[in-house]
Amino acid sequence: MESLEILTAAVADPFTYARKLKKDGGKKVVGYMCTYAPEEIIFAAGAHPLRLFGSNKNIILADGHLQAYCCSLVRGVLEDALSGDLNFLDGMIFPHTCDTVQRLSDIWRLNVPAGFHLDVVLPVKLNTASAREYLIDVLNLFRSNLEKALKVKITGDDLRKSIALYNEIRNSLKRVYELKSKNPQIIKGKDIYTLLRGAMIMERSSYLKLLQSAIKELEKSAIKTTNTKKKRLVLSGGLCSHPDIYSVIEDAGGDVVADDLCTGSRYFAGLIKTDGDPITAIAERYLQRVICSAKHKDNKSRAENLIQTAQENGADGVIFMLLKFCDPHAFDYPYLKEALDKAVIPSLLLEVEDQPQAQGQLQTRIEAFLETL
Repeated sequence: MESLEILTAAVADPFTYARKLKKDGGKKVVGYMCTYAPEEIIFAAGAHPLRLFGSNKNIILADGHLQAYCCSLVRGVLEDALSGDLNFLDGMIFPHTCDTVQRLSDIWRLNVPAGFHLDVVLPVKLNTASAREYLIDVLNLFRSNLEKALKVKITGDDLRKSIALYNEIRNSLKRVYELKSKNPQIIKGKDIYTLLRGAMIMERSSYLKLLQSAIKELEKSAIKTTNTKKKRLVLSGGLCSHPDIYSVIEDAGGDVVADDLCTGSRYFAGLIKTDGDPITAIAERYLQRVICSAKHKDNKSRAENLIQTAQENGADGVIFMLLKFCDPHAFDYPYLKEALDKAVIPSLLLEVEDQPQAQGQLQTRIEAFLETL
């Protein structure tokens, strides 16, 4: 699949890709770390939103600013910044999410000279009228601050074109997940991982063409695959930086047919309305989409969504991939597991680091879990 080969190259070396995009296309590159970063506004400003996923190098410089019990994602991103690997960035966006990311924002402002720095202080509680009003104000302020930082004017037409593009990307990624759930053998899990990562790394218009090309090929091959007796699984957690986890699961006799990850379905969940004020429409998506553990609506919506995802996709079990020292997801886990137990959905907890793990240990635990299903 030619489109997948191009995506794989970009995902394997996102910094080189971003530097080339900046050099050849003249685009400003703006970094971010969370799905609550308003990408549509960044894109509408003519800049390229680039999601940062941490580092594969040893954490040395970042340890001078962050405790060892901070999550490896934050420590890895700071390590890349302090070592100069991110000096091509024209700016960095920090949405209000967990405490560690908020503290990273302060450390970044004082120690990383690359580009401008903007905080987006979103509300934590999302189901009130005041939260809606406040969120719209925050996004309008971000629009204004970004215009000043990039020395551009973001028009309503710019925003509407950006929203239309992102809606197409989200619909296309949803289609990939539908094909995978209907026939898990149609595409490997690591290739799903690549398709998703590409959406957060590549130039979005070019990416959409590659994604749609990949979907056409998948739809043609759908009738050629056969059903298997592999166990159907859902991944849940924050982000997944381990493409090999999908291969481990598949080798152990399972298939990931859906997920509840911020680098998965939560990234493309919910479309943005194309009528009315575009900033209000962007805010409405944040208010209505499935929340992560750093946001709050009520005491049951996250569990209900996870159970619904498992049931709608005929899952035999759920695997929690919790990033070590990620307090919000760690706090959520007991109540999510209790809800799954009541729904008679088996689950397994894997605590992982952002850096690659020892596959042997993961495979042993996953194999043992699948044997119990």
